[in-house]
Amino acid sequence: MATYIMLMKLTDQGRKDIKNAPQRIEQGIKTAEAMGAKSIGFYATMGEYDYVSIGEGTSDEVMMTFLLGLGSLGSVRTTTLKAFTKEEFAELVKRLP
Repeated sequence: MATYIMLMKLTDQGRKDIKNAPQRIEQGIKTAEAMGAKSIGFYATMGEYDYVSIGEGTSDEVMMTFLLGLGSLGSVRTTTLKAFTKEEFAELVKRLP
């Protein structure tokens, strides 16, 4: 499975409804799992981003579909990074001419 790092910022709507954020987070994790993704970790953070989530997905299409649905709910905006382990990175480097 591919690894993804999701950086999230609360929207005005998400900030106004912050008391329900823990339930929304749990529902988001369950939804992702039902779609074939897996949550590895979820963190509330200080700084530029409000949340950071690390997950795995069976494909870019699965992750994109999940993120489109998450964004449509209106509580967070996401920036998603596809991540490679150090072993995967080493294999990619070996392919360089």
